[in-house]
Amino acid sequence: MYETYSALRIERKGRLLTLTMDRPPRNASNAAMHRELSMVFRDIARDPETDVVMLTGAGDSFCAGGDLNEMRTRLDQPELWVAAMREAREIVLGMIDLDKPVIARVNGPAIGLGCTLALLCDFIVAVETARIADPHVRIGLAAGDGGALVWPMSIGFPRAKEFLLTGDAIAAKDAAAMGLINRAVPADELDATAFGFAERMLNGSQAAIRSTKRAINLLVQQALRPLVDAQLGLETLTFLGADHRAGVKAMLERKEPDFSGDRAGTSPS
Repeated sequence: MYETYSALRIERKGRLLTLTMDRPPRNASNAAMHRELSMVFRDIARDPETDVVMLTGAGDSFCAGGDLNEMRTRLDQPELWVAAMREAREIVLGMIDLDKPVIARVNGPAIGLGCTLALLCDFIVAVETARIADPHVRIGLAAGDGGALVWPMSIGFPRAKEFLLTGDAIAAKDAAAMGLINRAVPADELDATAFGFAERMLNGSQAAIRSTKRAINLLVQQALRPLVDAQLGLETLTFLGADHRAGVKAMLERKEPDFSGDRAGTSPS
């Protein structure tokens, strides 16, 4: 079932399926990885041999977000952006529709898309030195690919706005304390915690666990499904603006961006 996947390393141990984002050094998402992420959760839903999923990154990074060089390429090839937004929709919906437990083993920085992937999981355990951030605004983009909903659902609107409107990173310990993730643990306890929870899920009643997750996620689906297209649309509007071009250029040049583009932007007034 998973033979065609290459950007994701997929390994099975019993009824546990581990997905490893494997693109050193920081597992930034390129077109191939993004495409595979948009398909894999639908494939897992149809996989009769998998009960529990572990999502992690290779090396000492979870996922650093989107590949900046590919972002630069998309600036002049908007058809690539359209394809990416369609895939982003499938990533979000594929994760919230899946009734099998998904555990995020956050072994390092979870930034941008990496952050959204982690927060859409059911149990999130991070190494205590990890940084978690959704810095879309720092490259002139709206945080439309799931972040704008999952953050406020987890920690409330005031705190969510603080971090999404600034793009500031949160230390894993602080993220656990405020309820954004489940646990922040020393590096030598990461596997025991993540795989220990997986073992509990594997040994439980699969019918009860899946039905309970489905019941909880009815609320998530009710909130997110009607909004995901609008949120991705807002991200697309900012993609078309001058600030995004300036943000990508500045990030690649390791400079502070000059955000002097649209002020009216998406305002309804």
